[in-house]
Amino acid sequence: MTMPSNRPAPDLDLARDLFARIHDATRDPRGGVTREGYGPGEQRAHDIVRAAAEGAGLRTRTDPAGNLYMTLPGTDRAAKRIVIGSHLDSVAQGGDYDGTAGVMAGLAVAAGLRRAGFAPRRDVEVMAIRSEEGGAWFPTPFPGSRAALGLMDAAALATRRMDGSVTLEEAMRQSGFDPDWCRSGARELGPHNVEAYVELHIEQGLVLEEAALPVGIVTGLPGNRRHRFARVVGEYNHSGTTPRRHRRDAVLAAAELAHRLEAAWIRLEEAGHELVCTFCVFDTGPRAGFGKVPGEVALKLDVRSGEQRALDLLFGEMHALVAEIEARRGVRFEMGPEQGRAPVPMHPAMIDALDRAAAEAGVPCRRMPSGGGHDAQSFAGAGIPAGMIFVRSQNGSHNPDEAMRMEDFDAACRVLMAWALAAA
Repeated sequence: MTMPSNRPAPDLDLARDLFARIHDATRDPRGGVTREGYGPGEQRAHDIVRAAAEGAGLRTRTDPAGNLYMTLPGTDRAAKRIVIGSHLDSVAQGGDYDGTAGVMAGLAVAAGLRRAGFAPRRDVEVMAIRSEEGGAWFPTPFPGSRAALGLMDAAALATRRMDGSVTLEEAMRQSGFDPDWCRSGARELGPHNVEAYVELHIEQGLVLEEAALPVGIVTGLPGNRRHRFARVVGEYNHSGTTPRRHRRDAVLAAAELAHRLEAAWIRLEEAGHELVCTFCVFDTGPRAGFGKVPGEVALKLDVRSGEQRALDLLFGEMHALVAEIEARRGVRFEMGPEQGRAPVPMHPAMIDALDRAAAEAGVPCRRMPSGGGHDAQSFAGAGIPAGMIFVRSQNGSHNPDEAMRMEDFDAACRVLMAWALAAA
């Protein structure tokens, strides 16, 4: 590699400008921003980012799944590249930084390298990944990154958007992309051409805020076990004339499961396990109404942990509770298909390399697990060394009030720059 006399610095002005432009282009009149996976909001963000990358002198291309690559070429084009990536889609009425911060950081680093005249030995590639927020739009995890890595399957393409409008395959075709390529198992990226993958992301929690630290180095990503389409079936009846002994109340059965499963969660935490358990939806549906004993409740359950054993222990408790509550309350639990994935550790060498980069950049940090899933899981699962940098944030994520101090983003970009200089 050729190192210029002036040490490269991230182009933070470019990042700030893009945050503002993407916000303005995808503002939701109901509040926040909305960038649907394989929809018009995500595409507007991709168009803005692509034009900015080309204006900064980077080469751009799009794969058949719609992922965007913005490349600073290396002197050895045959060498394995390093990839800095994240996503540009959001949940409905989301915030400005979830996903977007990672793409902006990658562009700030690549544009800063080019502006300083740095000639890397290997390609430095920034990737804007499609539809990471799979659960918000399509009930399948990480379709963009899995497609790029040749890990897409026909079942994923057949999943229907959460509003029921189109399948993932139909949405991809409508966006001008090629689901047949995804189905074929062809891949744009893999261990044969990628040396390492790094993803920068806002933390989405308050661990770093409470620790007064700007940056975290992620040690691993959680596994999960989920039921998206469960329901409790009881019996509708008159709320005034039906005594308790004759009721088959679906709401009370579901509420008992939630309460007692929380008690099991607490016991597991006290035994040293780290996990979270969320009943994301309780919905009595259109037949419910005032004056009725509720006869049905739809529910969605999401259990996450960095330990497979913790997931399995809580689900064991759940199955025992379901059988008990059914027998006593005269209801029926229809849990539907279970979805899940195993916990994914980040590559030890990548954790150490990012730690060294933080020390070189003079940025205080801590190692920490991630509570949410990210595209880095796809890369790790494909056999590519993967790592993640968290940026301190406020107000959580997946909401219009996401907040990130620009001085913390600056610190995280300096860590990313130090890593890129060492790896490229």
